[in-house]
Amino acid sequence: MDQTELRPLAVPPPQTTAAMRDRARAVRQEARSGAYAGQTAGTAPGIVQGNVAIMPSAYAHDFLNFCRRNPKPCPVIGMTEKGDPMLPELGIDIDIRSDVPKYKLFREGELIEERTDISDLWTDDLVAFVLGCSFSFEEALAAADVPVRHVDLGIECAMYKTNLATTPAGPFHGPMVVSMRPMPPKDAIRAIQITSRFPNVHGAPVHFGDPAAIGIQDIGQVDFGGAVPIYEGEVPDFWGCGVTPQAVVEQAKPPIFITHKPNHLLVTDLLNAELAVL
Repeated sequence: MDQTELRPLAVPPPQTTAAMRDRARAVRQEARSGAYAGQTAGTAPGIVQGNVAIMPSAYAHDFLNFCRRNPKPCPVIGMTEKGDPMLPELGIDIDIRSDVPKYKLFREGELIEERTDISDLWTDDLVAFVLGCSFSFEEALAAADVPVRHVDLGIECAMYKTNLATTPAGPFHGPMVVSMRPMPPKDAIRAIQITSRFPNVHGAPVHFGDPAAIGIQDIGQVDFGGAVPIYEGEVPDFWGCGVTPQAVVEQAKPPIFITHKPNHLLVTDLLNAELAVL
């Protein structure tokens, strides 16, 4: 399958829950086979996608505490048993070793490489976490006619390191990463209301307005993802982001740490609607 077949406009949105889940499994199968290594925004309408963090079991307890203390950027929606690569609570056939389109491998806090499969790296000592992703609330924004610029333009979401410190847990500490969506003020107010219903996928923004107030000196220079244009009369809105572990791993320096490439997430079988609290 050509990568373009999995892009947002290539396949009509599925109309039933069964069709949504069939689509999600098709995306995972394409990633597992190596046929697709692209970004996952829009590839499985209605379905929850997740950020991934994999580490030795000795680090798992502290990382779980880190996530609990920092629920805005790191809301946990799934976790494997030690040495077990399967995630049945997120999808009966999910294999964390192969079902992410692209992974990033860190050793001692240093990025070593990107790859499409980590089966040869998996050991009986590894634990995987899946964190909620803002792709879920973006669907709710679109349903309320609140435009999401990077989706409309078919580009990657813009993400930045900030001066907002996370609450430490064990060796895990460092700056929060945020994702940015520009909107006119009236849409920004509506977006705050809508995303507040989704605490498991970052919830309401952590900041809006002046980027310098959270340590972003040049909004045109992203740390992850793609640069998203901001038009006259719009304000940038910033949400906690599940890429945050990729910033704090530089401080924790575990012997091995595997995560997803930003915007290349794990597609689950959960429905976005199942994560709404109101």
